[in-house]
Amino acid sequence: MSSYRQALKTARAEHIHKLIENNQNNPRFLFSTVARLTNNQTPPDLNIPSQLNSNDFMNFFTDKIDNIRNTITNVDSTASNTLVLSIAPKDKLQCFTTIGQEELNKLITASKPTTCLLDPVPTKLLKVLLPVAEEPLLNIINSSLSLSHVPKPFKLAVIKPLIKKPQLDPNELANYRPISNLPFMSKILEKVVSAQLCSYLQKNYLYEEFQSGFRPHHSTETALVKITNDLLLASDQGCISLLVLLDLSAAFDTIDHDILIDRLQNYTGIQGQALIWFRSFLSDRYHFVYLNGESSHLSPVKYGVPQGSVLGPLLFSIYMLPLGNIIRKYGISFHCYADDTQLYISTRPVETSKLSKLTECVKNVKDWMTNNFLLLNSDKTEILLIGPENITLNLVDYHLQLDRCTVTSSTVKNLGVILDSNLSFENHISHVTKTAFFHLRNIGKLRNMLPVSDAEKLVHAFMTSRLDYCNALLGGCPASSINKLQVVQNAAARVLTRSRKYDHITPILQSLHWLPIKFRISYKILLLTYKAHNGLAPAYLTSLLPRYNPSRSLR
Repeated sequence: MSSYRQALKTARAEHIHKLIENNQNNPRFLFSTVARLTNNQTPPDLNIPSQLNSNDFMNFFTDKIDNIRNTITNVDSTASNTLVLSIAPKDKLQCFTTIGQEELNKLITASKPTTCLLDPVPTKLLKVLLPVAEEPLLNIINSSLSLSHVPKPFKLAVIKPLIKKPQLDPNELANYRPISNLPFMSKILEKVVSAQLCSYLQKNYLYEEFQSGFRPHHSTETALVKITNDLLLASDQGCISLLVLLDLSAAFDTIDHDILIDRLQNYTGIQGQALIWFRSFLSDRYHFVYLNGESSHLSPVKYGVPQGSVLGPLLFSIYMLPLGNIIRKYGISFHCYADDTQLYISTRPVETSKLSKLTECVKNVKDWMTNNFLLLNSDKTEILLIGPENITLNLVDYHLQLDRCTVTSSTVKNLGVILDSNLSFENHISHVTKTAFFHLRNIGKLRNMLPVSDAEKLVHAFMTSRLDYCNALLGGCPASSINKLQVVQNAAARVLTRSRKYDHITPILQSLHWLPIKFRISYKILLLTYKAHNGLAPAYLTSLLPRYNPSRSLR
């Protein structure tokens, strides 16, 4: 009996090891696997009831976008094109450059080995056969670039429904989001075009400076560092600030193709064969839902940028280019991350009338979005009053009606970080601590079956990533708050090394080569500083750190 149990334990440990090894870069899969092994929940993809079929989902996803488009009343269709860029691009992008075998090889080798249902061969096998298949694949890519035509098989996507949260009712179609997959080679083609388009936009300074979504050296952390820095500086000067987080409904799915082509042509200077390529890329696209071995009917993609595509986020940023100029007219600070837009304005407590500028600005923004087939979701738009505690307490009854939204004095969640009225981050730290301990308990249940290397992968996937996320914002927080995160890290180190509760933690952290939390925060700040001084950070961070030039020669 003991040998049987040992063999069973060994087999189970080996099975878990293979799952972790093959999916170490897929946190969603690891989460569902750990949850299933610890009997906390079933994986999200197994929650779909049998009575829901692929056509039900396809009809729901299609009707949802049609209903949003119908909700939007296009009052003045010409208003969307009245704003132009202040500086026209110096150059024009007339065509895309063909690539060589070496560049194609690098792209395919560096890509994740994910396989789509529409791929003729698995991506792993394609990488193995790359020396043989390289020449025909190169011909397909270069033919598309030179002929300005996207092959029809590259414009078909397969959708897999995924429940938004495990606790939601799986019988409600509204509780699912469409996860779209495209053929592997279509993504390679898009990466080639994206690289050349990004280079062109960067060279001609066509990016929106305060758009941090899907750009090199930009991230949610750099965006939040800029916003938080501005708000803290205002608070130090005795000012109060109003932060507005705008929420859009299915923004990527409702944009108009004709307006997008107009943006590409008139705002970014894309013309000739390059513009024809984008017309081909956006036209005649189809998708279908695949569920339980059955496929739904094909549905045309009439609006939006292709879900799951490489170019989608970049095209959305180009579509939103005029928005920055509208907000600047009101003297209001802003920052965007993809479809998340943050507006904020600061003023002296005796001059709260200035905050009403936001009302007019948001109204103008909403009108522009309506004219561009984007729906501002007033129910999910959040507003937060920020400033010194002694001042904000006196304004607790202050209300600013903003498109049916009212100022709140509690907390808002911005790009995954919980902000409170005095930017103490206490609520955020408590939330991170609670979530991290939840995952640590699950990992602890499996620890006896896992080798150290596999357990460490789970710890980094579920805990370290949360402790380090946007931790540059925590610089200056009191030690009592930082200690809460340190307790989490200490507990994780003990679970990983199987140490006793009262063993001194410093040698354990040193053996794992883990920096304590306060030093991780300092390291992140120093890293951002280094990047800002070496051209590896956004311009809006570099401008905050001017170099000191002495007036006289120093030793």
